[in-house]
Amino acid sequence: MSMFEDAGTITLIIGLIIAFVILAVFFTFVPVALWISALAAGVRVSIFTLIGMRLRRVIPSRIVNPLIKAHKAGLDVTINQLESHYLAGGNVDRVVNALIAAHRANIELTFERAAAIDLAGRDVLEAVQMSVNPKVIETPFIAGVAMNGIEVKAKARITVRANLDRLVGGAGEETIVARVGEGIVSTLGSSESHSKVLENPDLISQTVLSKGLDSGTAFEILSIDIADVDIGKNIGAELQIEQAQADKNIAQAKAEERRAMAVASEQEMIAKVQEMKAKVVEAEAEVPMALAEALRSGNFGIMDYMNYKNVQADTSMRDSISKVSNNENQDPKNK
Repeated sequence: MSMFEDAGTITLIIGLIIAFVILAVFFTFVPVALWISALAAGVRVSIFTLIGMRLRRVIPSRIVNPLIKAHKAGLDVTINQLESHYLAGGNVDRVVNALIAAHRANIELTFERAAAIDLAGRDVLEAVQMSVNPKVIETPFIAGVAMNGIEVKAKARITVRANLDRLVGGAGEETIVARVGEGIVSTLGSSESHSKVLENPDLISQTVLSKGLDSGTAFEILSIDIADVDIGKNIGAELQIEQAQADKNIAQAKAEERRAMAVASEQEMIAKVQEMKAKVVEAEAEVPMALAEALRSGNFGIMDYMNYKNVQADTSMRDSISKVSNNENQDPKNK
């Protein structure tokens, strides 16, 4: 009998262990506590639906808890919508929070629109909050040049509100800042004088706001306020100085070109003078040869030659006297 009793005891223990393991696996695979929480909140979720989530590799708490939250807020959201959004890679909890915030603020926002905004990579909850509480975007100093050449720097504060209808596919804050900067530069450039901008900076915001800069963006511009206006450089004067310097350099280059041409012409004339002197020397060298030939041929006699030498001596003496006379006239000591 003891052997049968020992065998029965061992069988009972093994059975209890197997039952414990089965229950542990069951409660691990089937979120019974989550199912009970849903029933307590008045949300009907089948236990087989939770098991199907496990099979589809969906974390049940990521679906059921937002569903309970939406049900308590009075939203008409189904579990299939939440699960499909989760499987698409969306943030279910953030979408439900955005729907609750929009419902409380009396903003029309459907689940499909909120899911599309979330899947587009934008923070749908932040967009709803921005629709209720507009955001202020501050631009850096934007420089423009008035028509009188004075540089004017302006800083603007842009108050924007999210446009949920254009949030998918609409441009972001960078586009708003760039468009406002372009408008400020255009307005400053069309101003006749910088003094008019300083007297009435509101003209800038009015002109820029009237251009409809929020078209195609995810925001609606409520106001553009000029926060600060500063005077920069005198761009017109600097451009005139640079132009004058450029004209001066061009004139100097042309003068240098003319001087180089004059020097080249002078050198050319000096070369021609030297060439003529060489020809004179060459001609003078032929004179003695011609005299010798004339003496040999009898066309030129001894007396003629002596007269020729006398004429040369007389000419040389006259040249010497004229040079001495000129030097005495030029000497200041003789005056």
